[in-house]
Amino acid sequence: MKLFNLAMFSIVLLHTVFEVKAEPTEKPNVILIMADDMGFECLGCNGGLSYATPNLDKLAQTGIRFLQCYSQPLCTPSRVKIMTGRYNFQNYTQFRHLDINEETFGHVMQKAGYRTAIAGKWQLNGLDKNPENNIEGCFDKTIPLKFGFDESCLWQVTHLKTDGERYSNSLIELNGKELTGIEDKYGPDIFANFVNDFIERNKDEKFFIYYPMVLVHAPFVITPDSEEWDNIDARYNTDVNHFKEMVEYSDKIIGKIVSKLEEEGLTDNTLIIFTGDNGSPKNITTNTVNGPYKGGKSTTYDSGTHVPLIANWPSKIRKASEYPYLIEFSDFLPTLAEVAEGEIPANIDGQSFIGVLTGRKYSPRESLIVHYDPGTKLDPPAYKGRFVRTVDYKLYHDGRFYNMIEDKWERTPLNNSFLTRKETKIRAELQRIQDQCPPWREN
Repeated sequence: MKLFNLAMFSIVLLHTVFEVKAEPTEKPNVILIMADDMGFECLGCNGGLSYATPNLDKLAQTGIRFLQCYSQPLCTPSRVKIMTGRYNFQNYTQFRHLDINEETFGHVMQKAGYRTAIAGKWQLNGLDKNPENNIEGCFDKTIPLKFGFDESCLWQVTHLKTDGERYSNSLIELNGKELTGIEDKYGPDIFANFVNDFIERNKDEKFFIYYPMVLVHAPFVITPDSEEWDNIDARYNTDVNHFKEMVEYSDKIIGKIVSKLEEEGLTDNTLIIFTGDNGSPKNITTNTVNGPYKGGKSTTYDSGTHVPLIANWPSKIRKASEYPYLIEFSDFLPTLAEVAEGEIPANIDGQSFIGVLTGRKYSPRESLIVHYDPGTKLDPPAYKGRFVRTVDYKLYHDGRFYNMIEDKWERTPLNNSFLTRKETKIRAELQRIQDQCPPWREN
C-alpha cells in the first residue's frame, strides 16, 4: 500500500539549500551505517551535549543533516522496514525474523551491479528461546547471503545473545562460519575491520555496504578506550554510565571507515548514510541544547522513533544543508535503487529522496505511517499502535491527536470539539490515511 500525500499541505522549500557539482561519470559506492539504540539527540550536530561525536558532526558539516527522520520503535521492526521498503503490516511476522521471500536492498544493489556486504547485527533468522517457536531454517548460516549480500560478518545469525554477546569474547559468524581466536578482541572492531577490508578488496568495483552496528545497545560495558580494558573481568561489568563511552567509540569507528575511503581515494564518489534503528533506551537521559532528553526506545513517542540521519556525498553535496521535512525507513530502499540506477521493486511503500541528495526537483513527503506491533511481551500494550503524522501533527489509530510542535512529549491530546479549522482538515486527512490501512490487530 502506498502512503497517500496530503493534498491540503503545500510544501515550499524555505530556501535553496542543495547545490550540485558536475554529474559524476560513474555510479557511487554506498555505505549505509545504522547505529543500534542511538536516538536523534545523541549527536553533537543535533544539539546533543553529553557525547563527543566529531566524525559524525564533520559528515553533517559537509553533507545533509535530516531533521525529521523516523524509524520503527524497536530493532527488528526497523530492520525489516528499512531493508524491504515496506510497512510492518505488510511483511512483519515476528520478532527476530525477516521472511526469506522478501526482496531487500541487498538484492536491488546486486542486480544493479554492486558488490555487496553486511556487517554487524543480524538477529533476523527467526530464533527464539522456545524451540517450538523457531522458524524453519533458523539455523541456516547462509541466510544473510540469500538476502542479497555477497559477504557477511555478523552477530546473532544462528545463535541468540545468550550463547555469546557482541562485545568482549564475541560470537561472530563470517560468511557462515564461526570465527575463532577472537577471545581477546572487541566485537565492534572486528566488524569495522571487515568493512575496511571489503572496501580495500573491492575498490576497483562498485560496492554497497550495509553496516547495522552492534553499538550502542545494552549491555553497557567498557570499550578498548577504557583504562580498565586490560582487566578482563572489568569488560563484563555493566553500568549505564558506559553509554557515553560506547557512543563515542561508535563515532571513532565511523572515523576509521572515512579514513579508509580517503586512503583508497574513494571519498569523492562514495555516498555515506548514517542513521539509527530506533530511539535511545528509556534509562538514558541525554543533555541537549534544549534541556534533558529521556530516551523512549520501544515506544511510539518521538523519543522512540526520531532518529539521526546524515548523508555525505562530496561529488554531489557541496556544502552543509539541513532538510526539515519527513523521511521514514521505507524510503531508504527506493533511494538506494535510484542512486545505483537500479530497479525499484513494485510492491514497496517508500518514496525515494534521491532528489534531496542530488539537488533534483523533489516533492517532500507530507505524511508517514508507523505501524508497531512487535509481538513481544517486553512493553505494555499502550506502547503498541499505529500513527500517521505530518511534521506538525500526529494521529493514532485509537483517535489520539497531538500538536507535535506544542506538545512534543504527547502529554495532552487535542480535544476534537475545540480544533481550529486547519486542525480539523488535517485530522480528517490523517484519519483518511488511517482508514486505508489494514484493521489494527488487537492482542
